[in-house]
Amino acid sequence: MNGQAYAHKPVLVTGGLGFIGSNLAVRLAELGADVTVVDSLIPELGGNRFNVAPVEEQIQVSTADLRDGEAVARLVQGREIVFAVAGNVSHVDSMTDPLRDLELNYRTQLSLLEAVRKGNPDARVVYAGSRQQYGRPQYLPVDERHPLEPVDVNGIDKAAAESATLIYHRVHGLHACSLRLTNTYGPRMQMRHGRQGFVPWFVRRAIDGQELELFGGGESLRDFNEVGDVVEAFLFCGQADSAVGEVFNLGHPEPITIRRFAEILLEITGSGYLAERPFPADRASIDVGSVYADYAKIRDRLGWEPRVGVREGLTAMVEYYRCHRRHYW
Repeated sequence: MNGQAYAHKPVLVTGGLGFIGSNLAVRLAELGADVTVVDSLIPELGGNRFNVAPVEEQIQVSTADLRDGEAVARLVQGREIVFAVAGNVSHVDSMTDPLRDLELNYRTQLSLLEAVRKGNPDARVVYAGSRQQYGRPQYLPVDERHPLEPVDVNGIDKAAAESATLIYHRVHGLHACSLRLTNTYGPRMQMRHGRQGFVPWFVRRAIDGQELELFGGGESLRDFNEVGDVVEAFLFCGQADSAVGEVFNLGHPEPITIRRFAEILLEITGSGYLAERPFPADRASIDVGSVYADYAKIRDRLGWEPRVGVREGLTAMVEYYRCHRRHYW
């Protein structure tokens, strides 16, 4: 990936004060891009102004709501690349409040696509999809041809938003593509509740010397991507013409069980302990079992590969939160 290609390039990052969006914004600013981030700072979704503290003097921040068409139209003007990272990632919350998930994941993306179509049709749009779109795998590893059969509303809305993004490419000619993200972890995750996946909650509780609950024994396999690797994938898609119109899985060559992930984390923190629990009913109904992705397509076409292993990534993550605890607990 040619980082120099981003020097002075005007880009927009939606959800840019959240976990992945802020890491992307920081990296873009480091590469010399002209960065605008938009994040409505909806409580509990993870938006945190401290996430962009290292580059706060180099970027522009908007707290507009992406459902506000006029505001979005202004934001996309003059932007050469739009990284569409905003949304709700809580599978549990999507089942308890499905209409809210629809608003935050589908309507916001449709609003963004319309703004680009009407006001800046030459912009590149890179959408943050999810492996949750696949649902329970019919085979492993899942590739991009695997059927999309989500088991929760979040997966449905992410699949719909991705489909809209690709339709806007095919019908309206927008230069759009999608990355289907797997279990992303690292600095700048929200740590105040456990409804956005087990990783941040495990890390918080391990640092605090508390119990880590392994639902169903933790034997399901997952692949984990450190957020720096994920950011690089976005940067590849933002500049490669061969990415336009495509969907790419991310993944890791070494899937491990959730139990092993937790064991490595406890070895790093030196505190906390494991406890096996049966799945709560609200989680059992949407659990997908073992799932990990085939990322050969993005490797072969764009040259992206993950570089960070779980132990290395978790070590850096724990160090970050121990240093900046007061901004996340």
